Amino acid sequence: MSRLLAAALTVVLASALAVGAALGVVALLDAAPDQPNTPLITYEHAGRGADG
Repeated sequence: MSRLLAAALTVVLASALAVGAALGVVALLDAAPDQPNTPLITYEHAGRGADG
């Protein structure tokens, strides 16, 4: 009976560890990196036509 209990406990522990690892990976992938809010392109004369 102790072997069956040890096997069941091992299965429960392994599944809990797998679920925890999966949730950790999802949390790491969902984390957004800090990005500066600076535009790559700036226009000095916004609002003017194409010929200036």
